[in-house]
Amino acid sequence: MTLKEQEEKLITDSLPEGCRSFGAGSTPIKIKNWLMKWRVKEKDISFFLILAATRTAEIDGISAAGSTPEARKYTALADAELLINGPSKKKDWQLPSLPAGVSPALISYVATKYINLKTLILPLGLIDQPSFPHMRIEFSSFGPAACLSTGRAMEISRVKYLWEKGLAIGRGLEGPLLLAECVPGGTTTAQAVLTGLGMEVSHLISGSFIDPPIKLKKTLVSKGLYASGLGSKPTARNLLAAVGDPFQAFSAGLVLGAREADKQVLMGGGSQMLAVLALALSELQSSSRKNFVEGIVLGTTAWLAEESSSINDQSGLEGLMNVVGNFFDVGLIGISSGLRFKGSTNKLLLDYELGYVKEGVGAGALALLAQLNGASSDQLLSDCEAAIQELNSN
Repeated sequence: MTLKEQEEKLITDSLPEGCRSFGAGSTPIKIKNWLMKWRVKEKDISFFLILAATRTAEIDGISAAGSTPEARKYTALADAELLINGPSKKKDWQLPSLPAGVSPALISYVATKYINLKTLILPLGLIDQPSFPHMRIEFSSFGPAACLSTGRAMEISRVKYLWEKGLAIGRGLEGPLLLAECVPGGTTTAQAVLTGLGMEVSHLISGSFIDPPIKLKKTLVSKGLYASGLGSKPTARNLLAAVGDPFQAFSAGLVLGAREADKQVLMGGGSQMLAVLALALSELQSSSRKNFVEGIVLGTTAWLAEESSSINDQSGLEGLMNVVGNFFDVGLIGISSGLRFKGSTNKLLLDYELGYVKEGVGAGALALLAQLNGASSDQLLSDCEAAIQELNSN
């Protein structure tokens, strides 16, 4: 057994059943330290779910987070309501029909039954406001960000406000930060931000489709960056104003603030979280970046972590993580939960195994924390099947 194989075995043996770590920063000692720091009392964790809107989601064929552009306007509200209220309660916001599968918010709901987290929901730019408890940090009149293809997604004043608001909240956190999102069209704004920072990532960005619309995304990103006139080295805030979304602006500040306060950060998701991380890293001096990422882990689902890129058999997410890490000369760490649906008899869950849906609403990170708190992958699967039955009966 090679040294690398020995290290991989040590890491696998230390993680809950089926969980896997990946990324250049993943070492046995770092994973051990992470496990110690996240086996904390759930009440100490600050769980932020950011709901945001961009008119990029209204482009036909850009997102499967709702079968139509109209349906995608309400996806974030419906997902958040499912997470906090569960599948059996009467809903103000009906889940939009999907091409296949079921909302990952169902996984998130199931996982939170094993971890006593208080969810703090922040809506940014939604057309309609939540009917459930939430934290308002900007006027609802701002509305969604414009389509990134315009090169004028948001006013710079809005970007600066959201960034500074996130920074202030992050600095005031009293415990670890768990960050999740629901932003239809968000993988495309993530691609735009990462491309604008100088990275070639179009072949590594996933999405809610089984076959992501790579050509369409690349066309929109190229059009938006050209229209923006930003040049080759834009500031993070100017780049966000051109092709970003409100989630990215607020969350980049939030993560920076949390790390300034020396708090651990678990980012639940995939490319959208890596875009936020890249924006934060771009604001730091090179000498500060390694210490900054020491307290950050990306938590995701096995479906996203194991999805192949369009050019080889390497995981697209791991490849994307390495591109971001190499660009900023840091080693990043990702951990995928052990939850799989191969043993399910429910078609909507089996669709995940075929490549549909994959991740969202912090599903992977929450399932990972549930496993850290003693839930087995079989228990999570059984509970997801039961939740599907509840959902279908209401």
